[in-house]
Amino acid sequence: MSAANSLPTVPQPHPAAAESLKLAQTLAEQLSIQSNDWHRLKSNRKVRALEQAAAAIVFLLKDRPEEALVRLQQAVGWLDRSISAPPCPTHGDRANAAEQISLNSQAENCAD
Repeated sequence: MSAANSLPTVPQPHPAAAESLKLAQTLAEQLSIQSNDWHRLKSNRKVRALEQAAAAIVFLLKDRPEEALVRLQQAVGWLDRSISAPPCPTHGDRANAAEQISLNSQAENCAD
């Protein structure tokens, strides 16, 4: 047995990997929700799943399977309805403040 046969083989990138990565990055960019569409699309399950699946392809092509798996799990979660959109960070504080004011007002009315 020669020494060359005992060396571990290193996976070689797909011949079109660089071009594929560029295409995948373009697709991921096109499918990502832009800030001006966030409120309208944040709960659209198909849009969110597409966004995550496209990101997963980018991570796979960058040889980062752990990151790809997280994105694929997110995509599945959107499709099987096991996850949903979190509240908007810019509105969450206002909603909590309004709720607290309402509760305080109710408590004051009950004390009378």
